[in-house]
Amino acid sequence: MQVNWDDMRTVLALVRAGTLAGAGEALGVTYTTVARRVQRAEDMLGQSLFERHPDGYLPTAQAHSMADAAEQMEQQEHQLLRQLAGQDRSLSGPFTLTAPQLLIQAQLAPLLAEFTLRYPEIELRVKASNDLLNLTRREADLAIRISADPGDTLVGRRLCDQRSACYATPELARRASEDPSAPLDWVLFSEHAAAPKAALACYPNARIRGRFDDMVALIAAAQAGMGALRLPLFLARATPGLVPLPQVPTTPYAPIWMLSHRDLQHAGKLAAFKGILLPWFKEHADLFTHH
Repeated sequence: MQVNWDDMRTVLALVRAGTLAGAGEALGVTYTTVARRVQRAEDMLGQSLFERHPDGYLPTAQAHSMADAAEQMEQQEHQLLRQLAGQDRSLSGPFTLTAPQLLIQAQLAPLLAEFTLRYPEIELRVKASNDLLNLTRREADLAIRISADPGDTLVGRRLCDQRSACYATPELARRASEDPSAPLDWVLFSEHAAAPKAALACYPNARIRGRFDDMVALIAAAQAGMGALRLPLFLARATPGLVPLPQVPTTPYAPIWMLSHRDLQHAGKLAAFKGILLPWFKEHADLFTHH
């Protein structure tokens, strides 16, 4: 009796996702392929691995056992692929970077352009996301992240510190300056309960006009005059129509990190990208810390 590795990997994906569609998305195959592989594994074993329900697949104890074995094999596979990639000194083929979309849009796009011009044989793939992708599973070769605590499971290098400030339309900033005690409208990121303390010290009568779970939407609201907002300095530089709120000092903001897996430290493409990234941040550090 021998179970196909693709079938074991599919069982693992279905245990993780709980649905055929979710497992198919994780594997990059159709849900019918997932169902066919699971059925093939069950036929090979002569027993059911999942209880079928209208809202998903419930794994049996046997499915969990197979998933555990598949997970160990998956970890060994990823380790082998990382080690092989770490020995690759070539400057051709795919290289995957993940970085926040707004950081790319506001500052890093010229750097990426320089990288592709200098190394035309490297196939740059960019995943513009704020999520920390799984570098152990090589969802990306290098991550650039804005974080106060990037963790200790990866090799991290602090690229630069950051500061933030409060901004508004020129008209809103003028009215606030003329009468600091008057009500001042604010738009906030959804995770923030109140206007920044540094601003409240100057303009204590804050009035929250709206909360947004997306930074692009938040900035658009501020540009439309809906209220003041807090922004990291690098992003404010690239945002037209906003000026600093008078008298409000800058405050610390989460630093920017470069993260990679230790197995890839000597890979040629990673070293090539670092050769452009590190000098760029050293030269442009002021963009992130000064008005």
